[in-house]
Amino acid sequence: MANLNIRIPKLKLSDGAAVPLLAYGTGTAWYKRGDESQIDRDLVESIKIAIKLGYTHLDGAEVYKTEPELGLAIKESGVKREDLYVVTKVLPNIKDIEGALRNSLKKLQLDYVDLYLIHAPWFTDDDAGLQKAWADMEAVKAAGLTKSIGVSNYLVPHLEATLKTATSPPVINQIEFHPYLQRSELLAFHKTHNIATAAYGPLTAVTKGPGPLDGMLAALAKKYAVSEAEISLRWAMDQDVIAVTTSSKEQRLSDYLRAGAFKLNPEEIREINRVGQEKHFRGFWQAKFAADDRT
Repeated sequence: MANLNIRIPKLKLSDGAAVPLLAYGTGTAWYKRGDESQIDRDLVESIKIAIKLGYTHLDGAEVYKTEPELGLAIKESGVKREDLYVVTKVLPNIKDIEGALRNSLKKLQLDYVDLYLIHAPWFTDDDAGLQKAWADMEAVKAAGLTKSIGVSNYLVPHLEATLKTATSPPVINQIEFHPYLQRSELLAFHKTHNIATAAYGPLTAVTKGPGPLDGMLAALAKKYAVSEAEISLRWAMDQDVIAVTTSSKEQRLSDYLRAGAFKLNPEEIREINRVGQEKHFRGFWQAKFAADDRT
């Protein structure tokens, strides 16, 4: 398709690894609620299409139950392993991180992943639990089962506790992030401690409307000859935030790649930030936060 030659920019992590700023995710819409062993061929084919189009950053998780599909798609794609950036996450098997990762690698049919994340911090009520889990993450990195290690859904207190004892600090925190949930305090902490930000739900301002940004996103989409979704992806990427998204539609996946072909100017980013703060919306983990909590 038309966007095969668009190259997605990469972000250099604190450990020296380079990660594409746009990722194809296998959670949310693809989340499997039934038997994990029952292969969803639609997902396998969708991942293969994404790889063919140029998505090299592939995001999975133990809890999604889609690691078998991701592994099959990688194998059937014919693309060299070293040309892909593969992510998975641990939860619920947090008490045996090495065993969980080895099981994930078996399902993925891989010898290692590029990035392994603790999926959420709420598996423990104390700092000691967070620190023990992180020590286990450092051990699987040392064993060569993953090249980089990070976290997901961590807040500042969780990161502070982890950093107190970490010898290899988290390179990434993957969080819900979009114009209606900008999390400025958390992102400032990330920047101070050289932790990259990855965003899930980056299209929320488009998919969960109406909202105060509707007119602005439409105007910017017209200006850059793209869709409002691509403006949302570029808004994240222009702030050095990795955007994780998905679709079952080949044309839409192809279109999303256009986010790698233009840049918003600083004033446009500031205006999206300003107007986006007029609405607060959290699509995930709502039970963990008060209704007006923007952290």
